[in-house]
Amino acid sequence: MQGVDPAWLPEWAFRPIGTRRTLIRGSGPLVDTVRGEVAAACGRFGGAVVREDPDLVLELSGDDDGEGFTCGRRDGCTTVTASGARGLLYGFFHVVRLGEAAFHGEARPVVHRPRSALRMLDHWDNVAVHPVMGQVERGYAGGSLFWADGRARGDLERVRAYARLLAACGINAVAVNNVNVHAAEARLLTDRIGEVADLAGALRPYGIRVHLSVTFAAPMVLGGLSTADPLDASVRAWWAEATARVYAAIPDFGGFVVKADSEGQPGPFAYRRSHADGAGMLAAALEPYGGTVHWRAFVYDHRQDWRDRSTDRARAAYDHFVPLDGEFADNAVLQVKHGPMDFQVREPVSPLIGAMPGTRLAVEFQVTQEYTGQQRHVCWLGPMWSEVLRFRIDGGSTVGELVRGGLVAVSNVGDDPFWTGHPLAQANLYTFGRLAWEPDADPGRVLDEWIGLAFGGEPRLTAGLRAILGESWRTYEKYTAPLGVGFMVQPGHHYGPSVDGYEYSPWGTYHFADRDGVGVDRSVAGGTGYAGQYAKPWAELYESVESCPDELLLFFHHVSYDHVLHSGKTVIQHIYDTHFEGVAEVEAAREVWASLAGLVDPERHARVTERFEEQLRSAREWRDQVNSYFFRKSGVPDERGRTIH
Repeated sequence: MQGVDPAWLPEWAFRPIGTRRTLIRGSGPLVDTVRGEVAAACGRFGGAVVREDPDLVLELSGDDDGEGFTCGRRDGCTTVTASGARGLLYGFFHVVRLGEAAFHGEARPVVHRPRSALRMLDHWDNVAVHPVMGQVERGYAGGSLFWADGRARGDLERVRAYARLLAACGINAVAVNNVNVHAAEARLLTDRIGEVADLAGALRPYGIRVHLSVTFAAPMVLGGLSTADPLDASVRAWWAEATARVYAAIPDFGGFVVKADSEGQPGPFAYRRSHADGAGMLAAALEPYGGTVHWRAFVYDHRQDWRDRSTDRARAAYDHFVPLDGEFADNAVLQVKHGPMDFQVREPVSPLIGAMPGTRLAVEFQVTQEYTGQQRHVCWLGPMWSEVLRFRIDGGSTVGELVRGGLVAVSNVGDDPFWTGHPLAQANLYTFGRLAWEPDADPGRVLDEWIGLAFGGEPRLTAGLRAILGESWRTYEKYTAPLGVGFMVQPGHHYGPSVDGYEYSPWGTYHFADRDGVGVDRSVAGGTGYAGQYAKPWAELYESVESCPDELLLFFHHVSYDHVLHSGKTVIQHIYDTHFEGVAEVEAAREVWASLAGLVDPERHARVTERFEEQLRSAREWRDQVNSYFFRKSGVPDERGRTIH
């Protein structure tokens, strides 16, 4: 499409396929998608779709719904075979990623299949523009891809292009509306289901199934019932009828996403029912059609008394849901944020993930950069997500191995010409898809894939982009909230520093800094007891100030400013040093980007240049506010004599 960045699917990425002879065996809609892709590439670069003597064979060998494929090369021919059409689609894009390497030498057949059956994006898109959150809640890339002027977009070409990008990195499901379901969005379930069906039709050719966020109170809001009690027979009948109508319109509909009893959203607590009761009601309605309910575990007291240090938002998900383990239906998935708070730049892994063996869990990440620079800052999150997925939560199995319900992320895409606002933020979306497919993949390798596809293989450009992106998460961490304490952001919109912004609020996001020290005591011995929610090896590690990792120290402990970290620095000197270092690293990254001007198309280079100017301004603001705050609290000067205001 004219004027839209091709992201990781530029035309030249199809040259290796498009210059060769390809044989395609199989039939069906997804095979037709593959055939269309190959034919378009050959039309551009001179190759051909053939019936004999091929360089590439793409073969559907069965008729199941499998997503795996086998790829190998022998006697001058590269072969991809799959027992399901979805697998053939993913195999095709695997060859695109390999580029010329797919057509040289010999390679024994290797089986590729996703670790997680569901790899999903949740769009927090509003049908009608919300007076506070706008068209896309926590959206930093323009308006919605799906909705405009209170209705589904009529031109779905951009949606089809989006589905293609998602399939190319392994994502197979999308929820098309906000988990905070407002009045207009609620009606998508009933009289406006045709609009959702249109979106599903645009996404389907690339194997993307549509899911819908629904309000728990739908029987009252939409059906005129006097109750939404999940055990009430009339309520259950209403959901069964509504779900039947959804599947009549969208036969391959994926299921519902629900945020209940959270931040003002209605839920089963109003009827003295459990979350397992609520999820079970929706699971029963979906079960005849093979659908799934994704029930979010983001349930906590957001009217907390900041004077009460015994109440701890971090404990909430574990306390609410662990007693319900084994009570959720087989087609109900409990969707758990990867950390116990709210997508901060540094959090421990949520202990809930390892504590519910009888429940299907999905781990939720946030690709949209709400607390990590809002796509005005470079902050590639692959290393963070990889740490989470490789974390041995029960002392043995990794998070990536334990998750049976899939991996889910909040999308960072909008109608911006560069898809993600900041062109380099595309790396986060691509990386999520690839890690959802292969949770133990090296994130650096995935980053190299994205750079190669999005920018080409010019060595100086590749090295520059690695330098800019590779450590950007840790750079962002350095100049924002220190040592795992979190938040310190402007209330409401969450952009920029406000060290005490939430300190006396009801949201439960405190750092408890005073003249003597900083941090939250979450030990069992003297604090909130949160550390005790972990399996024994981690509980013991986090319980002790001496053994707690530096990067999480202030999340688990309140310590003095002169406490000495494992690094050998005091807490206060660490705060000063990292904030100066973070700004210096942004300055260096900006200079690297400037040096690449002749190697990047002017529009993309200009957009990133503009974003770097804002990142540097903001990083300096973070540095000065945080350092000044803690200098005034502690009275301890910087041992290096730098200016602190």
